[in-house]
Amino acid sequence: MRLLNVRAVLDRESDIVNGTEVALHSNVLEELDDTMTDYAILSHRWRNEVSYPEIVKLTTMAKDKGDEVRSREGYQKILKGCEQARKDALDWLWVDTCCIDKRSSSELSEAINSMYRWYENSKKCYAHLHDFNAPTFPRRRDHESYGNSGGWPEWFLRGWTLQELIAPREVQFFNKDWVPLGNKRALAFELSAITRIPSDVLWGGVSLNQVCVAQIMSWAAHRKTTRVEDRAYSLLGLFGVSMPMLYGEGRKAFQRLQLEIIRGSNDHTIFAWGAEASIRRSGVVLADDPSYFLDCDDVRAIERDDFLKRLKENRRFQLEAKGVKSPKRGSSYVHPLHTFSVTNGGIDIWLPLTPYHDYPSVYKATLACERKGCLVNIDLALHGANYYRSFGASETSKAPPEFRQVYLACYRDKTCRNTTFDDRTIAYYGFTRCGAFPRDLTVNSIALSSLPDDLIVAIYANDRARFAVALGCYRGQRWIHVVCDEPGGGWSLWEDYAKKVYEQLWNARAEYAGSMFIGPRNPFANRIDYCVKHAHLPRSIWAAKVTFYEGNVGNSTLVIDVDQCAGCCYGPLAWRTTSRDPGGLPMPSFMSTNIVYSRAHGLILDGTLVDLLECASQKIAVSANVSLSKSYSSAGGDSLVTTATGTTGAKP
Repeated sequence: MRLLNVRAVLDRESDIVNGTEVALHSNVLEELDDTMTDYAILSHRWRNEVSYPEIVKLTTMAKDKGDEVRSREGYQKILKGCEQARKDALDWLWVDTCCIDKRSSSELSEAINSMYRWYENSKKCYAHLHDFNAPTFPRRRDHESYGNSGGWPEWFLRGWTLQELIAPREVQFFNKDWVPLGNKRALAFELSAITRIPSDVLWGGVSLNQVCVAQIMSWAAHRKTTRVEDRAYSLLGLFGVSMPMLYGEGRKAFQRLQLEIIRGSNDHTIFAWGAEASIRRSGVVLADDPSYFLDCDDVRAIERDDFLKRLKENRRFQLEAKGVKSPKRGSSYVHPLHTFSVTNGGIDIWLPLTPYHDYPSVYKATLACERKGCLVNIDLALHGANYYRSFGASETSKAPPEFRQVYLACYRDKTCRNTTFDDRTIAYYGFTRCGAFPRDLTVNSIALSSLPDDLIVAIYANDRARFAVALGCYRGQRWIHVVCDEPGGGWSLWEDYAKKVYEQLWNARAEYAGSMFIGPRNPFANRIDYCVKHAHLPRSIWAAKVTFYEGNVGNSTLVIDVDQCAGCCYGPLAWRTTSRDPGGLPMPSFMSTNIVYSRAHGLILDGTLVDLLECASQKIAVSANVSLSKSYSSAGGDSLVTTATGTTGAKP
């Protein structure tokens, strides 16, 4: 562990300020054993920081560069931290920004895997609230001052500060100007109200025997990190696991974390996300990120013996299934329930399953955990040899639950089909994609599960209008629907609007799936049908036009465009099927392909033929130097296209 020498740092700064001779190679950092050294540690929000090379070479760099480093907020935090450590009679201070040489990937990985222990072994932790000016600890939400962090100082929203709050025995809080605000033991009840972490955990730390996986995940549900991988890496110490850092892997980091937890734990609560239907994401049984556990703060794990006892008390079930013996003949039936493991075929686990009437391949699985005194159930859909998380089934059969050995899908989701969102042209009228719920679009693509129901809502808006485009799957049938928000200001956050639309459409998914393909299909077998719909945005001059196409291999494309529309909508106002031939309906973006029946448009720019996408309201501006030449028409015959030099402006 590399630590700052408090005295050396402060003496060097004093020499620089006073203009006295400074030792060129003063030893401000030293390698020490964290278990044998008394040190303080800093917890803070990264801003304009000082790196390891800069803190080491401060006295040897050019004066103007050195002055710039010393003027940074990060350097002032180091000085203030050292001054506070000296007041507390501590000779050493650890600051993550300058005590880790981040140029070394191995050192960074070692530091991240050791960080919880380093905070745990510190004598004091200084939590610096850089955006809080008051002289007393915050006790009420202040959305006006902290609207982007839930009404609290930003420190309480960061992913890394979760372990930095729990691990140290003593945490001292300071405001922006380093005025003391109190310590975590005295402020335990206030901190619990802000973070949802129980006060006994703040007093005594985390014990995995007393706190379950889902609870810990729920504490991190609202927290954010700059790198998506850090949402997983910042939780390693809380679960007592280690794994290599692979920046660039994205959300796979959180899946790796869950698999590492499973390898060292038999806690069923890791599967309890979305049990209250707060997040409906069909597919693999592992959550995409900690936010899936948002409502799991009241979930509790229960022992296996108690689990079996409560199953028998609550309802009749079969113990003599798949080799699980009845308790009348011994206690060996308990053994398979004490363990589950990660295999190359999935997570091998024994669970009591009850089939559904309306979905024969979907089962209600009961987990060895409870919420508010009731056992937690999740739905699993059988596909091939694996069981996947599922949502949407409603009526269980009267057959008793049966214990089965199942393999839960935890790797690639074989039930998913990719849909590409093509919304390149919406920017023409100032619209942008605000985001999507319950999971974001990755590189304009989303994987939608077909087992059995799934739904995602994307929000689009400009300064005067807002609408939602929903893509869902109901019993294997994909469907799309457009919802238009009321115009004008005073809108809720896009996330809240997306959740509202999500709940509204989820409850009506059967209706929308049934109305998706209305109208005659194209009789030609070699033609591909497209679904088109026009939705006018209330009290505006715009309409949302969506076009959907599903390929032969199950993947699909959804085109979202905005059309100028004065209110006399030419439609289609309901779903219509069409094709790309000259007699078909106008379809944005799909016209760009140069096939016999497409409507490709050609424009010759400086002698180069350029294909343009057909959009709902295409406008092209060319310079005055225009001549006409004869070119091709994809619909057949000759046609005139514009030959222009200079720049053009077109809706792409």
